[in-house]
Amino acid sequence: MRRTPARRLAAALLTLSTLLPATLAAPPAQAQHRPTALAPAAHPAATVSTAGLDPALVARLDEAIERVRQETGTPGVIAGLWLPGRGEYLKTFGVADKRTGEPMDPAMHFRIGSETKTFTITALLQLVDQGLVDLDAPISTYLEGVPCGDEITIRQMAEMRSGLYSYTFDPDFQYDLLSDPQRSFTPQELLGYAFKHDNVFPPGTQFQYSNTNTVLLGLVVEKLGNLPLQDFLLRNVTGPAGLDETFLAHGTALPSPYPHGYTNQTLSGEVEDSTHWNPSWAWAAGAMVSDLCDLRDWAKVLATGELLSPATQREREKFVPVPGLTDGGYGLGLFATHGWIGHDGSLPGYESVTMYLPEADATMVILLNTDVLHDGHEPSGLFAKAVTEIATPDHVYTLPSRP
Repeated sequence: MRRTPARRLAAALLTLSTLLPATLAAPPAQAQHRPTALAPAAHPAATVSTAGLDPALVARLDEAIERVRQETGTPGVIAGLWLPGRGEYLKTFGVADKRTGEPMDPAMHFRIGSETKTFTITALLQLVDQGLVDLDAPISTYLEGVPCGDEITIRQMAEMRSGLYSYTFDPDFQYDLLSDPQRSFTPQELLGYAFKHDNVFPPGTQFQYSNTNTVLLGLVVEKLGNLPLQDFLLRNVTGPAGLDETFLAHGTALPSPYPHGYTNQTLSGEVEDSTHWNPSWAWAAGAMVSDLCDLRDWAKVLATGELLSPATQREREKFVPVPGLTDGGYGLGLFATHGWIGHDGSLPGYESVTMYLPEADATMVILLNTDVLHDGHEPSGLFAKAVTEIATPDHVYTLPSRP
């Protein structure tokens, strides 16, 4: 096994790196518009819309995105940027399938990795609004069997300061997943990998991204919401937000259209097609599927707290420091960096960034079909940084590289 799978799988977040995009809010009249499929002749770069945007800015974005794509070896990328008062930018670059050369299509469905956390924690916070969950109550109030569960609060889990060992670091888990990527894992099996290890620090004393936290919070949602997580999300989160193409995946299938995903998180270290790997291993922390239009809409819903009370949204935005991240931090299932608010996602074969910039009412969504690191950086973060350096130079999306 190559050396890095533990670090990568542990981080289905951001480059903080991991779970992991930025977006601009479209006018209400455009919110329901979904771009049509691109013709094969549009390869390698195709314009869906650059309405209202300065042609010089479009040219600079084109050059920067294609440069990053070439440097990182990314097969294909979709970049969406909505800047009210300035225009919009939506283009595809490269291929969705390296074997056939099929171009990327803005209607394609992607695995969005740790962006799933934004949905799970939104569901949890809805239960806070209903008086069913207390952010400062210990997890033992709701679930039994969590190591030091009397000392770890719901808030500490949502903000990644619980100290619980992430099951994705466990060597047995890594081998079991990578030796059989179609295997289906239960949440209880995932917690079993985590709970055989000691906690890594006293709760509330440090930040460490751990998927164990979000799996447990998904179980809290199921227990107190009296529904399977996928049904609770549909009824209370994706449904009310109008996200028709967003769901918690089960099994290995993806709805058409979709790009093939490519990863080197393999036992051999060689790049493989991971399109139909089973995402059950990430469950509440990273198993969701979505598309560009849904993520564009979700960016603003998430960042503005549209599905939560103002008081609970204020709790959500109490960002805690993250090592290596300046001018930002991690809140309750979302992060901030230089004014942008949202999350990124990484799952073997796919990465995404969905962000909202309140100051400019701007939204950015970036989707790509690889998660292979480039000089220690998530490729999605490099695309987001390149776009924001040009489009919002006073608010550059910046995340630390991996150690």
